[in-house]
Amino acid sequence: MEKSLFDDLVQSLQEAIAISDGKAKASRQFTITSPDVKSVREKTGLSQRDFALMMRVSIRTLQNWERHRQNPTGPAAALLKIVSAAPDVALKSLQS
Repeated sequence: MEKSLFDDLVQSLQEAIAISDGKAKASRQFTITSPDVKSVREKTGLSQRDFALMMRVSIRTLQNWERHRQNPTGPAAALLKIVSAAPDVALKSLQS
């Protein structure tokens, strides 16, 4: 490994430790918001059972999302965003 590359890596790790310890401020922060699953489901007019079937998750998982005990991630979060933006199109696509 080149010395300059190694030195950059060491510096990055030192900065990460300082940020973690609260001694430095992060240069960027990202806020990821979870969709309000209950309001998305209500837009569709589906029951918890039917919405869970459409999303291919268990009813318990859906209930945990709706009660904010867990947050949907990955493909489920992306699908919820689509359902929220265009519920009619999403329902038609997922039920055919």
